[in-house]
Amino acid sequence: MFDLIAGFCHSQVLMALVKLDILTALLERPLSTRALAHRAAVPEPRMAVLLKAAASLQLIKSKRGGEWKLTQRGAALLGVPGLPQMIAHHDVLYRDLADPVAFFRGETETELANFWPYVFGGDMDPEVASTYSDLMAQSQVLVAEDTLQTVNFAKTKILMDVGGGSGAFLEAVGRAYPDLQLKLFDLPEVAPSAQERFAQAGMSSRFEVRSGSFRNDPLPEGADTISLVRVLYDHADETVAALLASCFDVLPSGGRLVISEPMSGGATPTRAGDAYFALYTMAMGTGKARSSSEISGLCVSAGFVEVEAPKARRPFVTQIVTCQKP
Repeated sequence: MFDLIAGFCHSQVLMALVKLDILTALLERPLSTRALAHRAAVPEPRMAVLLKAAASLQLIKSKRGGEWKLTQRGAALLGVPGLPQMIAHHDVLYRDLADPVAFFRGETETELANFWPYVFGGDMDPEVASTYSDLMAQSQVLVAEDTLQTVNFAKTKILMDVGGGSGAFLEAVGRAYPDLQLKLFDLPEVAPSAQERFAQAGMSSRFEVRSGSFRNDPLPEGADTISLVRVLYDHADETVAALLASCFDVLPSGGRLVISEPMSGGATPTRAGDAYFALYTMAMGTGKARSSSEISGLCVSAGFVEVEAPKARRPFVTQIVTCQKP
């Protein structure tokens, strides 16, 4: 029970460790409390409290002589693409949850709603767009790994990733399937950043980018598979229904839709889906974490058949729903 109560403090400790670069410093070599305090410009007694808290989370441990070093868990945290960046980003969410009563009553104007203005169909500041793209690209690596473990694209000729950002997911699929043609469709402020990614990867001849908003513009035709990676949970049901209908319209007969994103547990709530992503999307002001059953139902309503929700490798990273146009 106390672990539940202490959960928020644990999150704040993680954020401090990431923002002060404590774990990164210890990745280089063991350091003393005094050295870390000096490096981070934190009073030594306070740094001692932070380091003991980190040790309690099994991220670091003390050595003889009073120095600290990373544990395997601490090193693993740094090795997860995008995880430190997501932890650092969470100060926005924590501020939105500062008054939980007002938050759940819907009485707060949240910062996250302003951080992700694209959700509401608004314009994005170029700097915000860059921050968004970098954050999503970093964390997209894990999502791509788990999606590729679950979904076979061997029969796909042209894959179009709608809402594909800077192309991190498409690049991963393209590396796994060298003959696959790749298309990306996303906002004008976001999509062009993918051109450089695919040029550096030597995939320019296989890659095409189209800019637009799936809320207002028709989707490009020509792909036999469409992927929606961490897209649906950003949006309200009516927006999702319209997007799925657009995907259905542009896919050929037998074309496939692949949906990959964090999902709620439905009748069996999960920590990742129902205690994190559900609150995150609520703070965004739109969208929600849906269960695989809910998403499957929306796909059926759009006309898709053969809807499947294969068992996820790591449900806290992503879950998959696939379906097909008759």
